[in-house]
Amino acid sequence: MSRASPGLPRPRHEREVARRLRRSPVVALIGPRQAGKTTLALRIGARLSRVTRFDLEDPADRALLDDAGLALRRLRGLVVLDEIQRRPDLFPILRVLADRPGVPARFLVLGSASPELLRQSSESLAGRIAFHELGGFDLEEAHPRAWRRLWLRGGFPRSFLARTEAESLEWRRDFVSTFLERDLPQLGVSTPAATLRRFWTMLAHWHGQVWNASEFARAFGVSVPTVGRYLDQLEGAFVVRRLPAFHENLSKRQVKAPKVYVGDSGLLHALLGLPGERDVLSHPRAGASFEGFAIEQVVRRLGARRDECHFWSTHAGAELDLLVVRGRTRLGFEFKLSEAPALTASMRVALADLKLQRLDVVHAGERTFALAPRARAVAVARLLDDLRPLA
Repeated sequence: MSRASPGLPRPRHEREVARRLRRSPVVALIGPRQAGKTTLALRIGARLSRVTRFDLEDPADRALLDDAGLALRRLRGLVVLDEIQRRPDLFPILRVLADRPGVPARFLVLGSASPELLRQSSESLAGRIAFHELGGFDLEEAHPRAWRRLWLRGGFPRSFLARTEAESLEWRRDFVSTFLERDLPQLGVSTPAATLRRFWTMLAHWHGQVWNASEFARAFGVSVPTVGRYLDQLEGAFVVRRLPAFHENLSKRQVKAPKVYVGDSGLLHALLGLPGERDVLSHPRAGASFEGFAIEQVVRRLGARRDECHFWSTHAGAELDLLVVRGRTRLGFEFKLSEAPALTASMRVALADLKLQRLDVVHAGERTFALAPRARAVAVARLLDDLRPLA
């Protein structure tokens, strides 16, 4: 397998992948390059007696799979296929093997492409494959007291665990270059690396704002569909997040375009050229950077699915940074890079109009305290204590 990233224990992900393997003959562990997928697979495999691993970036392992039916049919236990996007032709044989009586082998496939990018290749595995997304470290793994380091460096293991700030920044800059020049072409993206670097950098300056395809198209001198394709490519490779707008039948005009975020705060700071905490805090996008980071931590703590997460905004100026909807439960979140946030008129409107069960203002201070009925200020360092996962 490819070289594992350094890591911290990630028991929640280990348990979830193991649970999915018990229920499905094929499990896809997906996420950005260098997020720790191989390390997690190694930890899971270490508990089992029969494990066979193939690294599809290794020419020797790829050669072994030239006759995939012959190579895989005889295997028992857990079979790990790392960098599955390099060999999409393996999906049809996996369907055949997954349908064998008794399920003599289960397959854990690791990929740096989202379900959307893999959909065409995995159509034959419908009903047989389960997906689990692995991102960088979160507060539970890094520890809540280390939230500033996690925010500034991001969650990629080699960036977060680097010995110095300089080494962390150097790793992130190298990651950006390698990702654009090597990784994306391997995912089938043909857009020139220089173009996507400009686009990604512009997105970093746009981080946390409502997507405006026309403005991006004018800046690049291309069509609106073309910049939409750029956004899809980066989102599909897990380095950009699109937060859809929520709208319903209210007597107010509501924003319908999504917000866009660079998926990892450390990569955001590298793209903006911000080497340290002082540089980040003095930058005009500091508040938006904290917002994107804290949104990710809240979503992970809640265990919310992507389709349950939205933002809300009206043309009159009322807005909510994050709205999580599951069934009849509606939870609202605002994010403030301050130590003493207050309840604003906009928050009161969101609380009433959206019929929120609770509104939490996540902030950079150390205390959690009440703001009003059904509203409180929650310290980001106390998220694990004061925020419960969704039922």
